[in-house]
Amino acid sequence: MPMKSSGAGSLNEVNRWDGGASWIAYPEEEMQRASHAVATEAGLVVVDPVDVPDLDEWLADLAADTGADGVAGVAVLLDRHKRDSAAIAKRHGVPVGVPSWMSGVAGDLDARTTDLADLLADTSYEVRRVIDNPFWQEAGMYDPDAEVLVLPEVFGTVDYYCAPSEQLGVHPMLRLTPPKKLKRLDVERLLVGHGEGVAEDADDLIRTALRKATTNAPGLYISTVKNALF
Repeated sequence: MPMKSSGAGSLNEVNRWDGGASWIAYPEEEMQRASHAVATEAGLVVVDPVDVPDLDEWLADLAADTGADGVAGVAVLLDRHKRDSAAIAKRHGVPVGVPSWMSGVAGDLDARTTDLADLLADTSYEVRRVIDNPFWQEAGMYDPDAEVLVLPEVFGTVDYYCAPSEQLGVHPMLRLTPPKKLKRLDVERLLVGHGEGVAEDADDLIRTALRKATTNAPGLYISTVKNALF
């Protein structure tokens, strides 16, 4: 199983609910990169997308199903998740929303950009600054009314994120210093950047993952080494 696949990919839908849906372009890859489209009062916001054939038709169908007025914009929530955001935004004639404090992203995109906070200004989603340091800049999109959190990298459901017995894991590089402020959020639905999301009672899994991040770290690292060797 490759860590990261390339090529055309395909539209493998996951996480559909009345407020949006996600897709995984390469379900065979170990990273299982997930992309999302969430319905807002302004229209669909496409998050950290990996482009696939027939995506535009799928987005049109999703907009109709959720009552969204087409695609309002594309969001980049992680400094290294530019992915195909520029190409998709240009096709739909919309901007790419990048947090104003996220450096080295907007200038590298071959598309019109805007502050993500402005893109979401008239919606129920808020921009949350989750990690901001020279090595890692990550934002979340949070709807406190619907209790939906879109978070690209801190949490994942794929094998290399999860220690034995974990359903949701903290990124291996954050195990010793997890962002514990996330445990204060009420979250029913969590959309992650790697793997399928959590459809209900996500806040319980988030709090458990944060509480056990450090103690479960050795088990995760051991299982990662075993998988690499065998």
